[in-house]
Amino acid sequence: MTRSPRRVRLNPLERWQVSLVVGSAVSLLLSGLGWLPLHYLWGAGAGELPLPLEPWMVRWHGLSAVAGLFAGGVVAAGHVSRGWRGGVRRASGLAVCVLGGLLALSGYLLAYLISESLRPALGLLHAGLGVVAFGVGFVHRR
Repeated sequence: MTRSPRRVRLNPLERWQVSLVVGSAVSLLLSGLGWLPLHYLWGAGAGELPLPLEPWMVRWHGLSAVAGLFAGGVVAAGHVSRGWRGGVRRASGLAVCVLGGLLALSGYLLAYLISESLRPALGLLHAGLGVVAFGVGFVHRR
């Protein structure tokens, strides 16, 4: 009887690291996608008064972003450099890193620096990047 070949993981994250990365990514996705219809269909983005839930969704998203940035730092401390040296999944890993950086930058601009006239366009770009980053992260994990 032969054993079925097992997939060898060349650069694994520890279980708590996977939980941190996946948990913060899911929380970011849910809070961001939850805020979009509240804002653009019924709230301030639709020309109405902001819904009471809107600021709470933004707070949830901001807290998730802190966890996501921490998770990114944890992963960058070893997993990224080991993976780059090993030459495995470089394209998807690089895409995850670049998208994470763009999301952090666009989120910072939205929170602190952007003019009100540019906010809707940058917000939709940020949302699109977030969905793409989640997908690329899923592909990278597989």
